[in-house]
Amino acid sequence: MTDDRAVGAPTTLHLRAAGVSVLLAHHPDVDHGGPWVAHWGADLGPLDQEARDQVVRAGHRELTPNTVDELRPVGLLPEHASGWPGTPGLRGARADGADWSPVLRVRAVSTTTADPADPADPADPADTASPGGSATYELLDAVAGLAVLLEVELLASGLLRTRATVTNTGEGDYRLDALEPALPVPTRAGELLDLTGRHARERSPQRRPVTVGAHVREGRRGRTGTDATLLTALGEPGFGFRRGEVWATHVAWSGDHRSRVERATTGVTLVSGGELLLPGEVRLAPGESYAAPWLYGSHGTGLDEVTARIHTHLRSRPQHPRRPRPVTLNTWEAVYFDHDLEVLTELAELAAGVGVERYVLDDGWFLGRRDDTAGLGDWYVDPTVWPDGLDPLIGRVRALGMEFGLWVEPEMVNLDSDLARAHPGWVLGTGGRVPVASRQQQVLDLAHPDAFAHVLERLDALLTAHDIAYLKWDHNRDLVDAGSGPAGAASVHRQTLAFYALVDELRRRHPGVEIESCSSGGGRIDLEVLERTDRVWASDCIDPLERQGIQRWTSLLVPPELLGAHIGSARSHTTGRTHDLSFRAGTALFGHLGIEWDLREATAAQREELAAWVALHRRLRPLLATGTTVRSDHPDPATLVHGVVSPAADHAVYAVVATAGPTTWPPGPVTLPGLDAASTYDVAALAPGDVVHGPGYSPLPWWSTGLRLTGRVLDTVGVQAPAQDPEHLVLIEVRRVG
Repeated sequence: MTDDRAVGAPTTLHLRAAGVSVLLAHHPDVDHGGPWVAHWGADLGPLDQEARDQVVRAGHRELTPNTVDELRPVGLLPEHASGWPGTPGLRGARADGADWSPVLRVRAVSTTTADPADPADPADPADTASPGGSATYELLDAVAGLAVLLEVELLASGLLRTRATVTNTGEGDYRLDALEPALPVPTRAGELLDLTGRHARERSPQRRPVTVGAHVREGRRGRTGTDATLLTALGEPGFGFRRGEVWATHVAWSGDHRSRVERATTGVTLVSGGELLLPGEVRLAPGESYAAPWLYGSHGTGLDEVTARIHTHLRSRPQHPRRPRPVTLNTWEAVYFDHDLEVLTELAELAAGVGVERYVLDDGWFLGRRDDTAGLGDWYVDPTVWPDGLDPLIGRVRALGMEFGLWVEPEMVNLDSDLARAHPGWVLGTGGRVPVASRQQQVLDLAHPDAFAHVLERLDALLTAHDIAYLKWDHNRDLVDAGSGPAGAASVHRQTLAFYALVDELRRRHPGVEIESCSSGGGRIDLEVLERTDRVWASDCIDPLERQGIQRWTSLLVPPELLGAHIGSARSHTTGRTHDLSFRAGTALFGHLGIEWDLREATAAQREELAAWVALHRRLRPLLATGTTVRSDHPDPATLVHGVVSPAADHAVYAVVATAGPTTWPPGPVTLPGLDAASTYDVAALAPGDVVHGPGYSPLPWWSTGLRLTGRVLDTVGVQAPAQDPEHLVLIEVRRVG
């Protein structure tokens, strides 16, 4: 792409998709400055060259006292040398401290556009129509000996992503400390929402105003982390699920990572992110390169639109699971480590009787594994527990019409294992010490070629020898003192890449096997691990009250068909709370449904009710797997309303949830969002979620007869919700008339 206009005039590229515009600009004829984003947000419509120039000019800042005398735009890879007072995007230096402040110039640009014949300017390939396009900028600082390949892509969903690759073109090694692209957001995005959490209480939202300075979230757990923020969302103050303009980012990386919101006194606000590199993790020899993870950005009105772009992208991938997601029974909370063929067979028969389609044998099947202190790493079927191997159980499960799945934790090792005794050097560690134990286990060094080959061989052998359709892949501890090799050099980066390589190779050999990302619950959920897996386990806590919040916020990133949600026993194993089956099942209904309950303890009536919930989920699976997730901004935090609306907006199901006693009694109307405003709909209570657990003084007038209202009325006025006791829910189904 060339530009013959006057010196100083930028070259621009306008990408458009699904209601989003990204206007990129760079100076092709100056000795400094990479590309920058002149606009990321709502669609600007077709723009010819002059209009794009005017947009760029409109965004130029003026010179103010006591700043640099030459204003330079803050680029996608912010530079200290440009006068940007915040954090540079590329940080590192030579051994002697040189080349720490590079100045990167654009040397070449390549673009791909979905439709170069934009009606605004048919001859101009730099203004593209939907669905999106991309630009790749080749940047160079010949003095510093650094080259950067900067990729920017607007996907058909309107989701933006960018990443950078740096190459050492100079002499001597270059120690890279960080490579973190940045996206700008306007000053009106004055409120920040991100997520935190802990084991068994993942995805807790927190809000604060955006102020001058940096808000930094670092993950140093060697995995995504139960406390990781899935999205860093900035928006107009008071933004919610259905209101307010929002810009959100996500770092697609499963190891140590960093997200940063930085507002300078110059009025510029950037959101950046990338891999958090430990000291010395990346040293680039001459000619070597490092590729940063993708930084994703999603813009929309309210968090629901932000979410919809991410879900649409995930569903557009060739590897996204297309078949109905099998209803799963997992044995963990039913039997824990107490494996007995007769008991597990009976559990399989009861599971098949209520409509289960996949049976997963959890922890405890392999050599020496009677509790969590021993056996990890010895991936052989334990003959003392399984004298005839797993085949008798697998055969019965398959005869009952169910798939068979197996729990594994390939990246971990107990010191009390044959593997650790034979290969102590395969355990990650540094400083000549064994890292502090967590969950009675250590971490296996997958960057060690022999350790990698051993784990791959064991998993491959298990999948080859047995009819296994599914792996629940766990990762039950943070990485502490994660050093590798004779020097114990920091190795989280290499460990993460080795994990990706292990999963990739296993999937190449066994393409039909599905894999769940579990990490002591929701500790490894990100868009990069989702490139390789078919399901995530949102939390080890399946208490439905906790799950209402966990699933609500996890679904910012993960669509229902990938979000594992199980029906547990009446008394929660993690919180001790007791709940009705309707609340447990109605909560799990909106994910990839499973059961984690010793069905031998259930009464015949309970199993009959459970079968009805499973049947409802199976009926709703096409809607859940393709529809748009919606959440209503109800004024009372004790009342949650969420649902899924079909792509054609002709069918929807909603849950109205009482998490606590409402402020008003009854709770007042609830709105049902996401429908077509001009269409008319039949609204009805949905069995078996139609039973109201409440005071019952008088029936809600419409609950038994239904309603017929327009989508506009349902989203604006809403319907009166039934008065429910705390920790209960009801379901509402909506269908377009005619």
